[in-house]
Amino acid sequence: MTARAIQLTRFAGSFRDATEIVELPVRSPAAGELAVRNLWCGVNGIFDTQIARNAVDYVRIGLPSFTGVEAIGQIEAVGPGVEDFQLGDTVATVRFGGGYREANIAPQAQFVAVPSSDPEWLALASTGVSALLALEQVGEAKPGETVAVSAAAGGLGHLIVQLAKLRGCRVVAVCGGPHKAAFVRGLGADRVIDYRSESVAAVLADEFPDGLDVAIDTVGGAIFDAFLDNIAVHGRLVVGGAAMDLESSPEIVSAPRIVHKIYYKAASVRGFMNGLLTPHWPKARATLFALKDAGKIKVTFDSSDFKGLTGVYDAVEWLLSGQSTGKVLVDLQTH
Repeated sequence: MTARAIQLTRFAGSFRDATEIVELPVRSPAAGELAVRNLWCGVNGIFDTQIARNAVDYVRIGLPSFTGVEAIGQIEAVGPGVEDFQLGDTVATVRFGGGYREANIAPQAQFVAVPSSDPEWLALASTGVSALLALEQVGEAKPGETVAVSAAAGGLGHLIVQLAKLRGCRVVAVCGGPHKAAFVRGLGADRVIDYRSESVAAVLADEFPDGLDVAIDTVGGAIFDAFLDNIAVHGRLVVGGAAMDLESSPEIVSAPRIVHKIYYKAASVRGFMNGLLTPHWPKARATLFALKDAGKIKVTFDSSDFKGLTGVYDAVEWLLSGQSTGKVLVDLQTH
C-alpha cells in the first residue's frame, strides 16, 4: 500500500519548481505513533514559497523534506502505547511536513483531537491560533483600543477582525476591492479601507488622529509604512509577513531610520512567528474551539475548488495572486 506526498527535493524560486509528488510505502505505526488518512489541508502560500527558497530562518531544512503544515484526517491505525486516541478519531496536525500528504504517520504529540472532520476545526487549530496569538500575545490588544489589520479578507485577517471585535476593540480593516471590502464590513469592522480606491496613509491620518494602538501587518511596503507613520503612543506594530516583498527586488528606502518614528512615542515593532510560540498553542486552541461552539466566530473558506495533491500547487499560486477571500483549502479525498 502506498500514499503520495509533496516533497521538497531542491531549493528554487517557487514552490512548484522546488517540489515533486512522490509515492511512499505506508507502514504500520510504531510505539506512540498514529497513522492518519488526511482529508483536507490548509494552504500557507507565502510560507510555502519561503520554505522552497530556504528563507525561513528558524526552520532548518534538509533535502529531501516533506511539506505543508496543516491537515485534518481520520486515524486508520494506532501504535502500541497510544492511550489518548482511538481508531476512527478525527485529528488535526499543525506541524511542518504533515500537511501536503495523503497519509501521515507521526508521534501522537503532533496531533490534536477535533470534534469532527469539518475543516473549520482545522482552520481554527492552525490559522485561528496564529490570529489569536498575533492579536493578544504579541500585539497585547486591550478592550477599547484601535486595531488595524492588513489583508483583512484573507485567511488570517478575517479571523483577526472577528477576534479583535470580540475583544472590544475598534477595528480598521485594510483590503483590496469592493467584494473584499463588503465581506470584511460584514464581519463587523468599524472602518474598511479599500487600498485600491483610497490612500491608507491619508485615511489613517485624517480619521484616526490618536493613532493605532495595535497594527497587524502581513503585507509590508506602503501599508507597513502607513501603519508605522500612524502608530499611537505606546502602539505596537506586529509584523506577520511581507507579501509585497516576496516576488520583487527589495525596495531601497532612503529615509530616516525607524528609530525616529517609534522613539518619542515609546512605540514598538514586533515580529510574529507562530512556530516560535508553541507553548501557547493549547490554550489558544481551547479558546477558539469554545468560541466556535458558542457561535461567536466563523471561518470563511475561499470559494475555489482545489482537489488532490496536484491542487495544492494551484492553491498556493491562487493565494499568492492576492485574489483569495478567506482561508484557502484543498480537498485531499480525491486525486
